[in-house]
Amino acid sequence: MSARIPDPEPRNASRPYEGVPPGETPPGESSTGSGAGPYRPLTRGWGKGPLVVICLVALACALFFLAYAIMLNV
Repeated sequence: MSARIPDPEPRNASRPYEGVPPGETPPGESSTGSGAGPYRPLTRGWGKGPLVVICLVALACALFFLAYAIMLNV
């Protein structure tokens, strides 16, 4: 025979969820803002140097694959 141990936290069917009362925010989530301050648009974009390098690398890759495709058809 096994003894039946009562549940230490009985659940009430009329109140299935006993969390934070409505209208209250839990302490860990009381702040939803990022705290970064007001929005300021960026004043500077990419530098010309990195953009030129990226474009040259893309162009070199495209020319390599174009030459490779031409060599396969010859």
